Amino acid sequence: MSYYDIDAILTDAQKVPTTFELDIPSLGYLDNAAGHTLKSGTRVDLPLWLSEMLAVSATATSKTPSRSLVTLDLPAALSTRVMNALKADPKSVDLRALAQNFYGLGERLLELFEEDELCDVLMDSWRKRAAEISDHASHVGQGKGAGGGVGSGDSVEFLRGLDEWERDLFRRCHDSGKAMKVWMGEMKKK
Repeated sequence: MSYYDIDAILTDAQKVPTTFELDIPSLGYLDNAAGHTLKSGTRVDLPLWLSEMLAVSATATSKTPSRSLVTLDLPAALSTRVMNALKADPKSVDLRALAQNFYGLGERLLELFEEDELCDVLMDSWRKRAAEISDHASHVGQGKGAGGGVGSGDSVEFLRGLDEWERDLFRRCHDSGKAMKVWMGEMKKK
């Protein structure tokens, strides 16, 4: 992804649960205690980019071994409950309600965690949902009089539950289908 990719920026801004491992003076405002020390064991939701930087940072003194400032946990969007729902029926889960950039968030967290099951579930749900997205994209705009147009309620409702990667896939499938029809029309004229 590019440095200027808005989806990457929004993904990195997604809040993730972060637990502080050390007492940090004057950071109490993160836990609604301005001017106080942020105690060890305090769990705060921080943007992914900040949590990642704090997690890879370490402190070391002559008295203590190197310790990480924080530990990261998986966010609610990638919880066991959500993973079980995706295993059961990936098409029924409203990914956008969980995280606008759901698959981007999953990808970023897989860079940080070695979660084979999470990877498998995300890949399987992507495959199953992509087939349905492609099917919907190929039928949008057909039968406008019968309620099958781009602005129909079914299409809008379907798009509402898609995350940004899936919406991009939908647009690409729809545009390529239109381009194929134009090309086929031109070939018939020849």
